[in-house]
Amino acid sequence: MFHVKQSGNITEPDDSPIARELADLTARRRALADVEVSFTGPTRIMTISNQKGGVGKTTTTVNIAAAIASLGGRVLVIDLDPQGNASTALGVPHNAESPSIYDVLIDDVPLKDVVQQSPEGETLVCAPSNIHLAGAEIELVTQVAREQRLKTALAEYLEDREERLDFVLIDCPPSLGLLTINAFTAATEVFLPIQCEYYALEGLSQLLGNVKMIQKHLNPRLRLSTILLTMFDARTRLSQQVADEVRGHFTGEVLDTVIPRSVRVSEAPSFGQTVITYDGNSAGAIAYREAALEIVRRGSADAKEGES
Repeated sequence: MFHVKQSGNITEPDDSPIARELADLTARRRALADVEVSFTGPTRIMTISNQKGGVGKTTTTVNIAAAIASLGGRVLVIDLDPQGNASTALGVPHNAESPSIYDVLIDDVPLKDVVQQSPEGETLVCAPSNIHLAGAEIELVTQVAREQRLKTALAEYLEDREERLDFVLIDCPPSLGLLTINAFTAATEVFLPIQCEYYALEGLSQLLGNVKMIQKHLNPRLRLSTILLTMFDARTRLSQQVADEVRGHFTGEVLDTVIPRSVRVSEAPSFGQTVITYDGNSAGAIAYREAALEIVRRGSADAKEGES
């Protein structure tokens, strides 16, 4: 796809940056339309975490979830952030009266009783947060096996389901408290969004230290499997420098796909939607779908290596 410009009596292809970008998006959209994916192997449980705020953590959670669902995967999002932004973006009610993940952690309510269908996709469900979760950090202190409560509830839910889930994505608060520890203990993979901005690696060593601590004391299966670069601005040298630095430190974990800065991505939550349904043809939606495809394919490749 290209536009044309008139030069005297000669019609020439329009090679402007906008035309090149449109042509690139069209090619990527067509490539995604032709993709076929099979979901095999055990349920992948990923906690999306970064103790530095403002990195696109919740945005990444809901858009990757919706993108995997659009590929045919069965996905559960667990909203462990008291702000409830993931629940909002997935169009799931989460007022103070709604059953929520708080009831699961504090009152032993079965997870299946709080999970709701998201209008974002037939194969996408969500265990919402609500305002009560803000006090859960204090209430969990007195609970038996306080670090294991989400793990236990999730294991029961997965065992009782008739259809196997392909992915569980857990959205954490941007701090290391008992909610985040529960997420780390329940998960097998840590999914880390990093924004392509100054101070991008700030707090990263602390996060990795926390992961090692969880591995040692609570969950030896936990590993940092996936890093996604977000808020990438191709017009700035800084974004490319940050991307190069992160790739240099984490060669095998960083996805090839980067998520660009996008107005559409920022607008979507205010409409109670992910960018996948809000504007599926936008640059942000296409990038998230490519990232989701990469995550699925990497998991399939790891599963095959484990079998051989």
